Amino acid sequence: MPKLRIDEADGLTVNDVLHARFSTLPADATIGDVRDWFAASSSRRQAFLGDDGRYAGSLTPQDIGGEDLDPGRPAAEVAHDGPTVSPDAPANTGRDLALLTDARRVPVVDGDGILLGVVAVTGDLQSFCGTDSGG
Repeated sequence: MPKLRIDEADGLTVNDVLHARFSTLPADATIGDVRDWFAASSSRRQAFLGDDGRYAGSLTPQDIGGEDLDPGRPAAEVAHDGPTVSPDAPANTGRDLALLTDARRVPVVDGDGILLGVVAVTGDLQSFCGTDSGG
């Protein structure tokens, strides 16, 4: 099955376009830890901090790229806590929020603060990442 196109989101929920294959870094990760995580893969656009499954913030490479940032500094001090989207929200809402970010991603967080996945838009801005049968 091909990836779901972002213009085919009408009538779907965020849960329908959720990219559930993602990794998190611990909430106590340092700037250096996050830099190393980004360096390990050129496809990584946003790092998620987690605390026992709960969303604790996110960072992009731009957030931690400054030479003035101490690599030992807690990443949580510069992490963003939003925007996020609920799994029950319309898929169009998740798409629009993702497109407003440089990373083209928005974390999906339930009412208890649990990080469930991410709405992610492909680099060509045509499809949702992770919606094909291949992951």
